[in-house]
Amino acid sequence: MAPPPPPPEYSQSVKLKYVKLGYHYLINHFLLFLLLPITLSLTIEALRTTPQELQTLCNSIKLTLIHVISSLFLVIYISTYYIMSRPRPVYLVDHALFKPPASFRVSFAGFMEHARMAPFSEPRSVHFQMKILERSGLGEQTSLPPAIRYIPPSPNMNLAREEAELVIFTCMDSLIRKTGVEPKDVDILVLNCSLFSPTPSLTAMVVNKYGMRSNVKSFNLSGMGCSAGLISIDLAKDLLQHHPNSNAVVISTEILTPNSYMGKERAMLLPNCLFRMGGAAVLLSNRRSDRRRAKYRLAHVVRTHKGADDKSYRCVSQEEDSEGNVGIKLNIDLMAIAGEALKSNITTMGPLVLPASEQLLFALSFIGRKMINSKWKQYIPDFKQAFDHFCIHAGGRAVIDELQRSLRLTAEQVEASRMSLHRFGNTSSSSLWYELSYIESKGRMKRGDRVWQIAFGSGFKCNSAVWKCNRTVDPTAEDGGPWADCIDNYPVYIPEVVKL
Repeated sequence: MAPPPPPPEYSQSVKLKYVKLGYHYLINHFLLFLLLPITLSLTIEALRTTPQELQTLCNSIKLTLIHVISSLFLVIYISTYYIMSRPRPVYLVDHALFKPPASFRVSFAGFMEHARMAPFSEPRSVHFQMKILERSGLGEQTSLPPAIRYIPPSPNMNLAREEAELVIFTCMDSLIRKTGVEPKDVDILVLNCSLFSPTPSLTAMVVNKYGMRSNVKSFNLSGMGCSAGLISIDLAKDLLQHHPNSNAVVISTEILTPNSYMGKERAMLLPNCLFRMGGAAVLLSNRRSDRRRAKYRLAHVVRTHKGADDKSYRCVSQEEDSEGNVGIKLNIDLMAIAGEALKSNITTMGPLVLPASEQLLFALSFIGRKMINSKWKQYIPDFKQAFDHFCIHAGGRAVIDELQRSLRLTAEQVEASRMSLHRFGNTSSSSLWYELSYIESKGRMKRGDRVWQIAFGSGFKCNSAVWKCNRTVDPTAEDGGPWADCIDNYPVYIPEVVKL
């Protein structure tokens, strides 16, 4: 007869994750546990007090009419000051996205055929683009404007304006349908487009098309890279703090027609393989009447600018190659610089959003490294304790991989970013809104959920925004969105290399 198995050791029978959950609960509710015995003691003492003792206590406090009036005035003054000085809440009523026509889609085969037939191409450049496309994480349904797909490409001003009108007006029309906002009721208009900045401006184009009021406050941002969408949100938020009972429309896009690189330098061919058509329009409001119908409330915006460092400043730049062809050059140390910018950004963001338990662990780790042993491993806060959803700028597979590793996120938490990159490509500043729309279309956005949007841009910048879901989003109400015809097909498996 075989001997009975030995009893399990305590360290093996207790799952560490439950110990960690208990620790987080204890630290995060520390004040509650501290106040509970105090409140209980005061309640017991109050129950022991007789009515005669309470009357004696009240009679011992001698208040005159002047005391009462002064006390009332002080209470009213403090209440008024608090109400007037606190920040106005900023709500995201809804957002609308550009869905490219099916005729604009560019398959892998079509992209490579165009690369081979382009008059400026050479075998080495074609092979390089093929290798990039194989590992890019993009799918077969991303879109490019017609002018770039001409042989030879025809990036003139008229076609660039046509692309801008198609993308921006489609987003605006959809936003008007979804929210019911009238163009004449728009108080603030912010539009960001980094590389195409014509005169009259793109905001003037929108004001003219929709007949907006003459006193609409319009702002046109250019040259600020893929994180300009959150810069626009931050600008609109600041304006809404100074203008009560107002709303703001934020439009984010990148116009590709005049910005296709037609040279042979590898560092400048990379954007050709990754960037695709896209655009988003967002309605923000500080009106209390919009509180119930708004999808989200803006909690925080944190902006980090590393432009004072020369390497950071030059890592993404628009310049000419040796033959005079203009393009966007991505330096080889881009990911390292992005990592440093992210570190600075989350150092600022952490105290605003992390629970007390994570902040305490980080502080103890920091003190230990400084005072005891500098070789101790730095504790990386668990941002999964603070957020329910993550929208990481879909700049490319390498960007998503690096942030997933740095923030220790699960595959499901970066699913929205990977699937948006696969379906739409790198749509620059609008990519975060495609990711948010993916989460909504999957039915995962519930009331009270917190969303963290993170984006990177030239300069070099890392910007992030935190939203709190105001109401559970019904995916069936999102008819006509960019994911409407394909959300049931996602998520899909994306291999490391797609052989072309």
